Amino acid sequence: MRILITGGTGFIGSNLAIELFRGGNDLVIIGNDAEQKIPNFNGKYMLGDLAAIDWKQIGRVDAVFHEAANNATTDFDRKKMFAVNVEASKKLFDRAVVNGCKKIIYASSTAVYGDMLPPYREIGPFNPLNPYAESKLALDEFAMDFAKKNSGVIIVGLRYCNVYGPREDHKGMRASMIYQLAQQMKAGNPKIFRDGEQRRDYIYIKDVVRSNMLAFSAKESCIVNCGSGRATSFNDIIKILNKMLGVNRTPEYIENPYADRYQSFTQCDMSFAKEKLGFESEFDIKKGIQDYYESGFLTDNLL
Repeated sequence: MRILITGGTGFIGSNLAIELFRGGNDLVIIGNDAEQKIPNFNGKYMLGDLAAIDWKQIGRVDAVFHEAANNATTDFDRKKMFAVNVEASKKLFDRAVVNGCKKIIYASSTAVYGDMLPPYREIGPFNPLNPYAESKLALDEFAMDFAKKNSGVIIVGLRYCNVYGPREDHKGMRASMIYQLAQQMKAGNPKIFRDGEQRRDYIYIKDVVRSNMLAFSAKESCIVNCGSGRATSFNDIIKILNKMLGVNRTPEYIENPYADRYQSFTQCDMSFAKEKLGFESEFDIKKGIQDYYESGFLTDNLL
């Protein structure tokens, strides 16, 4: 099967590409040399802007995994954000269908829920706190409308919630808090926002890849949450990492400069994802961090 992956060298995209390549698929990857490498990859690799895809080089595709996005939550240039995350995505969907695509799986985000009280349900309510979240909600609305107008195409949006795991090291300050805290803790005490009881629904990358593969087999278009359904505080993450790394660090609390637009508590209701895709996470937070540590990716770049 010929599959296009946008953002195929990014965190989620590269892990997904490895799995799809292992499955014997003919892959076309749009990516960036500054991100991740795909071991032993012999498919088509293309550099370039999402809005300027050379479809002559791509040709016919059976499916698209759309992982590329501007995911800078602190970027408040709404016009720029929507140009990449919405307008370029619309062109991608249109052209993919013209080129024979019957399945589109794309990256959405639980950022669309903003500061609404968890557990998050796919029907809302929504309160996006920044242009990134607004753009993802707009893409969700477009995608489901597009699916209605193109009945022969199945479209699945996965609302990712705090993904962590191997191949995120290129992301810098946009990497998961688990990765960032591990980096800090090798050198000294970690700094977290006061009082460290902010809770996040973390989902391990292997579960995310599996959710994408289940979405690939979906029989109808839908948008589902992609989380673990369980929330863990920053303080508890530090306790787990202390044990894993063999250190004894104490958190240093700092003020949160983003307090008015910060998701302090994220947790997904995963019942709809189970109903539509048969998806449930297999990695709890301790099992996920253990696997991450054993992969070598959590500590490779530590000082």
